[in-house]
Amino acid sequence: MEAELSSPGAGVPTLPQPVRGDRVRPGGGSSFHSMWRELLPVGRHPDSRGYRRFAWTGADAECRDWFREQAEGRGLGYEVDRNGNQWAWLGDPAAGNAVVTGSHLDSVPDGGAFDGPLGVVSSFAALDELRARGAGFTRPLAIVNFGDEEGARFGLACVGSRLTAGHLTVEQAHRLTDGDGITLPQAMAAAGHDPDAIGPDPERLARIGAFVELHVEQGRALDLSGDQVGVASAIWPHGRWRFDFRGEANHAGTTRLVDRRDPMLSYAETVLAARREAELAGAVATFGKIAVEPNGVNAIPSLVRGWLDSRAADQATLDTVVGGIEKAAREYAEAHGIDLAVVRESFTPVVEFDHALRDELGRILGRDTGLTVPVLGTGAGHDAGILSGSIPTAMLFVRNPTGVSHSPAEFAAEDDCVAGVEALADVLEGLACA
Repeated sequence: MEAELSSPGAGVPTLPQPVRGDRVRPGGGSSFHSMWRELLPVGRHPDSRGYRRFAWTGADAECRDWFREQAEGRGLGYEVDRNGNQWAWLGDPAAGNAVVTGSHLDSVPDGGAFDGPLGVVSSFAALDELRARGAGFTRPLAIVNFGDEEGARFGLACVGSRLTAGHLTVEQAHRLTDGDGITLPQAMAAAGHDPDAIGPDPERLARIGAFVELHVEQGRALDLSGDQVGVASAIWPHGRWRFDFRGEANHAGTTRLVDRRDPMLSYAETVLAARREAELAGAVATFGKIAVEPNGVNAIPSLVRGWLDSRAADQATLDTVVGGIEKAAREYAEAHGIDLAVVRESFTPVVEFDHALRDELGRILGRDTGLTVPVLGTGAGHDAGILSGSIPTAMLFVRNPTGVSHSPAEFAAEDDCVAGVEALADVLEGLACA
């Protein structure tokens, strides 16, 4: 198994090379190698070398086919639920109290190889490792691929898990539209899934006793502490806000500066204000997406629409940051004669992972080594966070020495990926084979 960059932070993931030495156990490590090699080219853009695995597209279909083949090749029960999430079952799902692991296979635009897929591949590899150990399962085990976790196509993250948990209504889901005007139902139907079936799935959630998601760390905490694997404590509260700056379209060459109502000026000043507010509060705020009308080189825009992503360690801090950004934006807009509308498009409150399950993961992982496994928070959202209000959830993080994520330079070293597989296998054995 090999999944690292040719040089950390300076390239893109190379095709896997054979595993060296005897550090990898015969089950999980060797299968991780073959699965990673097979999945790695799917959805990779030839120019950016990043991934474009967007929900209900051809690349997504290839990933879903890969998941089904992995499930069926291991003799697992395979199913797709009403919301398009894929499940691979070992044991009887109806028995209840199941232990579930997995993540997602879709990506952000030109994203990295590890965010999501590392968790899914590691889940199958961990099962192989447990079978190689001769583990005896006392609870059903499932591996899941949640659909549209990144929200790259329809603008809302964790659609599959939100629908399942009832955090996204059917009406809201049917109104989701991509950049080409295609609605979520239309995209699902074109991919062969029934959009009229989507909705809350409490019966399925009632089968699950614990969900553990492995994920590459999207930061450098483990690198700084020198640990290969960590346990998540909480997910910061976070949300997305749309800022619509409306001015007046005009000729870029003939309109005097004093006569302009240019919304780009207010938007640019707001971007700088977001950075200042985040720095003052010890939070993060990012304008990472923008749409301009009429979007001509020689035209003053009539509309600049920017999307703010902001996250903080607690709700009060997040409210302060976003409130400060909006206040500044309104002042800039008024100064330039611009109309401003601010819409909160999505929001997730702070998520404290189940303390008992989190502590159990730490106990299992420290049992053989006597070491204390680091517990760390994260500013990134995950399906485990969405489900935490319905079932006990926990997360494992695998070290990312560069801290880079949502980029082709996303990185995890071979030894760390193997350590993640073994840690997940240990956890699943402790939970499902006790």
